[in-house]
Amino acid sequence: MKNSRHIAGSIGRVLKYLHAFGYVLIATVMGTSVLPTAAAAATLDVQSPLESIAALASRNLMLTVAEGPFIMGTTRANHEPFSLDLQYDDTEQPQRRVWLNRYEIDRDEVSLGEYLLWLQQQQRHLPEEIRKLIDHVTTIHAMQPETLTRWPALYVTWSEASDFCHARDKRLPTEAEWEKAARGDRGNLFPWGQRPPTPALAMFGQYHAHEIPIVASVDSGKEGRSPYGLHHMAGNAAEWVEDWFGIDYYATMPDRNPQGPANGRYKVVRGGSWKSTPALLRTATRSGASPNQRAATIGFRCARSSR
Repeated sequence: MKNSRHIAGSIGRVLKYLHAFGYVLIATVMGTSVLPTAAAAATLDVQSPLESIAALASRNLMLTVAEGPFIMGTTRANHEPFSLDLQYDDTEQPQRRVWLNRYEIDRDEVSLGEYLLWLQQQQRHLPEEIRKLIDHVTTIHAMQPETLTRWPALYVTWSEASDFCHARDKRLPTEAEWEKAARGDRGNLFPWGQRPPTPALAMFGQYHAHEIPIVASVDSGKEGRSPYGLHHMAGNAAEWVEDWFGIDYYATMPDRNPQGPANGRYKVVRGGSWKSTPALLRTATRSGASPNQRAATIGFRCARSSR
């Protein structure tokens, strides 16, 4: 009888373990959400760094630029050889007086948070360069989503920047719109005026051996604001604009609302970046890049024609 009770107890324990195993097996097949444990619930609440950065995105403010003329380009004049008043190259000449209709333009560069949120909403593929960058700075440098969400969006092609703006009922600014928003109607040498750049005015002249961007939050930089109140029109991220790059376009462009050449090989990039020298931060300095290029130095902002 004693042996019988021992055998029965052993069988009961085995059945109990088999019942528990079966519950776990069913839970595994159906998904861990059926497991009534705090650990499982916590796992479901954990977001990836990409999701966290996107979740913290905030909408960009837009500022109005009044209609009227402004000075575009650089005049031919005798300056000291290394003066910042000297043209960067001949493509910003001749200087022209250009009239623009009223328009609106983003106060800040498009942020990384805004861009990642748009990629999610559009179910677009995340560029490998952005994924590697975020993996690196979150694991090696322990950067938090609250910081990264306010970084400028980088490694963005021209067409992706254009698509983003159109999805927001906006567009990329024309080169003329960008320059007027940067320098005002009095022809400022830099967004803040005539003074050379300093670290308090712009993010520039930085270097990193592994091309990790050294950038500022897109909504910072108040000391270096343009006459219309825009941030980081010099340094931080260079910016795509709508126009094709025309070497001699200034000589032939219309006096009102120029739209750039009809075609070309490169798209215009303006403003200089976190890596740039002071000369590239000038409001009149022009540069260009292949529309398909992804760079750690190029971002964008959007504009909109006033209704």
